[in-house]
Amino acid sequence: MSVVCISWETAHLHAEAWISHHRLRHRVFVDRLGWQVPSYRGLEYDQFDTPAATYVVWLDGERLARGAARLIPTTQPYMVKALWPELIDGDLPQTDQIWEATRFVCDRNLNSETRRRIVAELICGCQEFGIARGISRYLGVMPVGIFRHVIAAAGCPVTLLGPPKRMGNHDIVAAYIDVSPKTLAVAEGCIAARNRPDEDDVIQRPAREASIWAAIASPRSRKKHQPTDRPLLDPNVVPTFRLSA
Repeated sequence: MSVVCISWETAHLHAEAWISHHRLRHRVFVDRLGWQVPSYRGLEYDQFDTPAATYVVWLDGERLARGAARLIPTTQPYMVKALWPELIDGDLPQTDQIWEATRFVCDRNLNSETRRRIVAELICGCQEFGIARGISRYLGVMPVGIFRHVIAAAGCPVTLLGPPKRMGNHDIVAAYIDVSPKTLAVAEGCIAARNRPDEDDVIQRPAREASIWAAIASPRSRKKHQPTDRPLLDPNVVPTFRLSA
């Protein structure tokens, strides 16, 4: 298993990985959730799947996508600006330091433990890519619960940008997700803690996650963390990660 970055320029290097990620999106967003989005022969896509996009993809042992996220620089056309600008109070970002993160997906046919692992490693993969490319924040649009129980609970500082909007069965919000070596180190620490549960961890985790979410509104209350000492990635290339054994 591995986590890789794929673009239009590098898709040919990864066999079925890129096209299988579009199939995964179709299974989840079209077949399961019933989204009314473009699709063709079992492949889901939209107008933001362009050469500007980079895809962080979790691959199984057969090199097929089981999880993915799409990253787009806000200097290019992006979803929030084109479709839901009302989700942001204030100016819309347009800078190489802020990228939009959308189409975050995980294969629902897998067991819960594997899904948690995939989501956690995708978060770390997005952090690594952002650090390598000089990105300071991701702009995400997700249900409130995903920001709270997945992103913030993984140790990623989240800043809400506007009021929620009801879409289907969910309250959707836009938010910034910080990108930094410190955030990556915290996220890796959360993964390690969840992979090695003990009695105290099980008792204290709900309180810890609640405090992380509360800290969104008051960044100064967050604890200081040491930066990771792992080697950072070359910002001049699209990297390939091997986070999994």
